[in-house]
Amino acid sequence: MASSSGSTTPTAARPVASTSTSAYEMAEAGASTTVTASVSRPVREDDYHTDEDETGHDHDGTGALPLLDNDDDDDDDDIGRPSQDDEGQPRGKGKGPTRLRRPSSTLMFDFSSAHLLSLATSDESTKRRNGTVSEPITVMAGVALIVGMQIGSGIFSSPGVVAKETGAVGSALLLWTFAGLLSWAGALSFAELGTALPINGGAQAYLDAAFGPLPAYCFSFTAVTALKPGSQAIISIIFGEYMCRIIWHTAFSKNPSVAARGVPTIAIKLVGILALFLLSCMQAWSTRAGTRAQLVLTVFKVFALVLVFIGGLVVLGLGRAASSFSFEGSSDKPAGYALALFSALWTFDGWDQCNYVAKDCAPGTLPLIINISLALVELLFVLANISYFLVLPFTTAVSSSTIGLDFGRGLAGPIGGVLFALIVSISCIGALNGSLYTSSRLIVSAGEQGFIPKLFARYNERRETPLNGIMLSSFLSIIFIIFGDFAHLTLFYGVCAWFFNFWVVVGLLVLRVQEPTLKRPYRTWLSTPILFASTSLFLIVLSCFSKPWESLAAFMFCFAGTVPYCIQTRRTKTAERGTPIVGLEMR
Repeated sequence: MASSSGSTTPTAARPVASTSTSAYEMAEAGASTTVTASVSRPVREDDYHTDEDETGHDHDGTGALPLLDNDDDDDDDDIGRPSQDDEGQPRGKGKGPTRLRRPSSTLMFDFSSAHLLSLATSDESTKRRNGTVSEPITVMAGVALIVGMQIGSGIFSSPGVVAKETGAVGSALLLWTFAGLLSWAGALSFAELGTALPINGGAQAYLDAAFGPLPAYCFSFTAVTALKPGSQAIISIIFGEYMCRIIWHTAFSKNPSVAARGVPTIAIKLVGILALFLLSCMQAWSTRAGTRAQLVLTVFKVFALVLVFIGGLVVLGLGRAASSFSFEGSSDKPAGYALALFSALWTFDGWDQCNYVAKDCAPGTLPLIINISLALVELLFVLANISYFLVLPFTTAVSSSTIGLDFGRGLAGPIGGVLFALIVSISCIGALNGSLYTSSRLIVSAGEQGFIPKLFARYNERRETPLNGIMLSSFLSIIFIIFGDFAHLTLFYGVCAWFFNFWVVVGLLVLRVQEPTLKRPYRTWLSTPILFASTSLFLIVLSCFSKPWESLAAFMFCFAGTVPYCIQTRRTKTAERGTPIVGLEMR
């Protein structure tokens, strides 16, 4: 991370101070750099130069940024200064100037080092040339990335919760369709942001562009401490459910009364923790072992879903539908629909992944990638639910936390149940492996930038793996496993994720008002972000009334980042004044 000119870096006691451009500057000037996670010093008055005042002071007292380059040439403008034309005059006069907010001290994570690309590659870093990838992400690769992130353990666990809370097959299918459309609306809103600001970073970059560094930092902090660990905890619990059901019902097959009581919760959590521990050991031993295993595990995820489709078609062909596709008995409790919708939305989670590498996508392909991916995933998920209800009676689906196992049993007896449970378990391992991989790299990036102790940024010299990052990610996930269950964790995760999704899309509307001249290669209908934002807000408010304690815990994590942000900002200012301080590095 490059330091600003003339700045002195104290002894490994604090982060490097650097001046960073805002997301707008890069979007307008076509800069090749990504929004980084640099901890930047506060912007000083002498960082800017205008023709009105050689000292760089702001005459109008508004703190607004000087007029920035809005031309189409390819000259290299100085960071933090208005670029000049060929005659040496400041740009922005008569050339479509845009007055942007002051550049943020970008307290964000460098998502280029978080490796949010497909895990199929064995290379530890993406090969870049002149600030861009040598081979842009194609439409097919982008679709594979999003679909691969969305198809996971959720479709084999959430249908039971959705069915229980909605009360009828028709209502459940309608809610799954709505969840897909809502995710699609969010993805289209993100597509506009991704094309207007073609930089890597996703939500954290867009929050910084619209609202400044504090919301962006809070999002990044929440991603490390809650979103990633919470997601890993949910997947681990699902894996534990499936594996324990296989063992428990096999062991007590001759004693139905014992088997009917269900698997002890402690056993499910211990198995989930064991799976997380073994995967952590594998990734700590070898990065290549984790990425190569991901190839095989991804195949199992797709294979399991294909088997569900085939099973449903077989039952449909035989005319043996087990459930009535009606709305009779639908629930009238709004809180239940909120929980059901959060469970379904968690299954669709992953639709924003291409925005984290938006700059690496081939020009103009991001909206196409998103439209193809969301249409395909929504179709697959709705068909999977139809297959479940064709094979299983609604009463069975409602009480099932392992609907894949019950589906296999209803289709082919005990052998089918064991087979499907094994396939789903392997699918969960694949999802958990991928999440742990990206989570540990995100922690490394946070440590490199000084947001957390720098010992978490270190790689094991012998194995060349982020051992400390893996350990921290696993530890946080285990805490969530111990104190949570599937329903409460999905609600917690949903409130955190959709709180920030809401503000990102509100940021899109803010940018449309404040920056109407910003080039937008793709512009979604105005109704799309409005529908998404209003529905997100309704869900969040409803969850606060229906599940106040879980919602409070989620909001605590969402705002917890303000504390380290203020501490870090204060330490950076102290460092700029030359006062020795003790930084975040722990040796």
